[in-house]
Amino acid sequence: MNEDALIKRRVSFEAEKFKNFLRKDSLGDDEANISVHWQGQKIGVFTSGGDAQGMNAAVRAIVRVGMFLGCKVFYIKEGYQGMVDGGDNIQEATWQSSSNIINVGGTVIGSARCMDFKERWGRLKAAQNLIYWGITNLIAIGGDGSLTGANCFRLEWPSLVRELVDKDMISKDKIAQCSHLNIVGLVGSIDNDFCGTDMTIGVDSALHRIQEAVDSIMTTAVSHKRGFVLEIMGRNCGYLPLAAGISSEATAIFIPEDPPVGDWRQALCDQMTEKSKSGEVRRTHIILVAEGAIDREGNAIKCYDVQKVLTDQMKMDVRVTVLGHVQRGGNASAFDRLLATRMGAEAVLALMDATPTTPACVICLDGSDIVRRHLLNAVQKTKKVVELMGERRFEDVVQLRGRQTAKYLSIYSSMVKVIPHPLLLTPGKKKIYRIALIHVGHPACGMNAVARGFVSICISRGYEPLFIYNSWEGLITHQVKKMSWNDVHHWTSAGGSLLGTSTKTAGEIGISILSSSLRQKDISGLIIVGGFEAFQSAFELLKGRENYPELNIPMIVVPATISNNVPGCYMSIGCDTAINQICKACDELKQSAFSIQKCVFVVEVGGDNCGCLATLSGIASGSDCAFIKEEPFTVRDIQSICKKLMDKQEHSGVRQGLIIRNENANPNLTTDFIYRLLSKEGKDSFQTRQAVLGHTQEGYKASPYDRIAGIKAGCLATEWMIHTLEMCGAKDGAQIVTDSSSTVVVSPIATGLNEPVPVSELVHQTDFENRLPKVQWWMKLRTLLDILSWPMEQQNSKPAINSFK
Repeated sequence: MNEDALIKRRVSFEAEKFKNFLRKDSLGDDEANISVHWQGQKIGVFTSGGDAQGMNAAVRAIVRVGMFLGCKVFYIKEGYQGMVDGGDNIQEATWQSSSNIINVGGTVIGSARCMDFKERWGRLKAAQNLIYWGITNLIAIGGDGSLTGANCFRLEWPSLVRELVDKDMISKDKIAQCSHLNIVGLVGSIDNDFCGTDMTIGVDSALHRIQEAVDSIMTTAVSHKRGFVLEIMGRNCGYLPLAAGISSEATAIFIPEDPPVGDWRQALCDQMTEKSKSGEVRRTHIILVAEGAIDREGNAIKCYDVQKVLTDQMKMDVRVTVLGHVQRGGNASAFDRLLATRMGAEAVLALMDATPTTPACVICLDGSDIVRRHLLNAVQKTKKVVELMGERRFEDVVQLRGRQTAKYLSIYSSMVKVIPHPLLLTPGKKKIYRIALIHVGHPACGMNAVARGFVSICISRGYEPLFIYNSWEGLITHQVKKMSWNDVHHWTSAGGSLLGTSTKTAGEIGISILSSSLRQKDISGLIIVGGFEAFQSAFELLKGRENYPELNIPMIVVPATISNNVPGCYMSIGCDTAINQICKACDELKQSAFSIQKCVFVVEVGGDNCGCLATLSGIASGSDCAFIKEEPFTVRDIQSICKKLMDKQEHSGVRQGLIIRNENANPNLTTDFIYRLLSKEGKDSFQTRQAVLGHTQEGYKASPYDRIAGIKAGCLATEWMIHTLEMCGAKDGAQIVTDSSSTVVVSPIATGLNEPVPVSELVHQTDFENRLPKVQWWMKLRTLLDILSWPMEQQNSKPAINSFK
């Protein structure tokens, strides 16, 4: 296997390798040899550089997966400085020491800038300390500088070992035992400035802090009709202000990668004037400035410069807020906990696969996949960005930043300059096609963001955007309204469905009456936003084409449901907000349990018949298990969990427990039943409490992830719709008629694919009785949940934890 194939192949913790380790009697010769070889190996983990929320989740995963595989894991405290100083800075990790840290921001093992490590004598001392403990496997969590240092340390290792022997600082037999050093990197940085990964650990949490600040500022800004300029972190990377600009509906952003052309001061004033002339009405303006923002000549653009321009030339009342290190603070978001956990687990497997000739790798996110990439190549690309920035080659900088930055710039550009198409300003000269958007199913955060993205593209491309209020019933009762850009201000953050929604499908309302209403309203395309009901409605309308030609129009489903049960969908809009709500509640419950001492909480979460919400929130909240419908369980399984909770609290020193149950996991073994059974069985060991989260999971405001995903989905779904309409003759003013099944699809933004997936293909992958896809990607995470939940000794003695399958 060549180097690129080795580094880039998608070897994830979901692989069969973990399942084989759980069932040791089924190990083949190769796996058995790996298992024996890995027993007693020592792994050192350290965090370096600036802290980032989610680092602790990565540390926890590394410790527990390492222990599961029979390794000894060591904390190297205070980063490289602790490696150089040695002594108490290097400590063996225990199960208890990695408990209750998954949600905590920063890094519990400390981080520090270390000048000593930059000198050879410092690295020599660090090598001596690692060899003393027998550590020849390192996982570095930090930014590009920290990872570069780790790779240099690895390349220099053989010469350092020889020098230590020559100076009698270690014995000669250590040469064979410590001949090479394996290195795996994880990128922990809120800047998201590392090339090769779509997202670094800490970015999503930083976006949460920024969004919370903007939402708070928005209320006072609107009250006083005042503008605000916020300075956003990111060094020379503009990802945070760019993403926050989309999710907060910012009037303008200034980022290093895309400086304004010409005089930025005049351009900003012109932009504000254009908005006023176009009829856009705002009581406030939010402007985000990256700390490294520059103009085309490389001159810095600072918040107070922007404030002066708006105050002097636009006569606005403007305030400046510098968020600073607030962006690094607070608990890790659910996304960062899941990302860091997946990356940490993969890092351990990467070490297990490493050989003396294997190049150092860095664990990255590629779309939805956790992948390994060549560390040195990724670092060189990251450094290349700095060079290109100095040469003012901004287009090349954007390309190196990755596809996500380029796409976000395109989306932000389309949102910030929504200029009505001339066709909309001169009605009657040519037919204006009407595209309608409707919400179907339960409300989910991000639905309203989809609507905002939809309106922006329609207006700028010369199509008439229509909202259908109150779902299908609203269509047949003529609750259809033409929308303007002013109508959707502040929709991005709003939770629920501002259009109103219903769980009734199209078939339940009546295909005949719906087709008649679509004809009466002259609707040429339909965007259906919602959950499984939206998917089923699209399928019913597709089947109805045989009898009702009015249904021969393009239709696209944008999955938006906390249940994440739409076929063909990786992560539906609204799911991230729900997981964050669950994690927040579980964090508070665990803190309560910690205060009570020895308490177990049984928490019921939503998800309909789908266990995705329970599984992902179970991993992100550090739960002991998650009961779901897809994995049948019995009373004996609950009793087994009870016994393990008693053993864990007795032997691991962990004083609280958390069990998550999907609302439809079992009609008989209800949340109350589990609570009462645990109360009786475990009464001598712990107290038991229960909590049903209910509609709180739908959220008050959408998370940054759901806001951005919603806008992105709305824009892309509308672009697909317009392209399809033009293919069907919209350019010529013809009546839209298409009977092709390829014109009824599920949005590509949710599937993770490049093209929309026809509903006619997805129906074969659908369990309509249980309202679920037949194959669900997240089921592969169940094994990881088991591994992270129970101490190694309990897994060895009682492997029944995986018997739910």
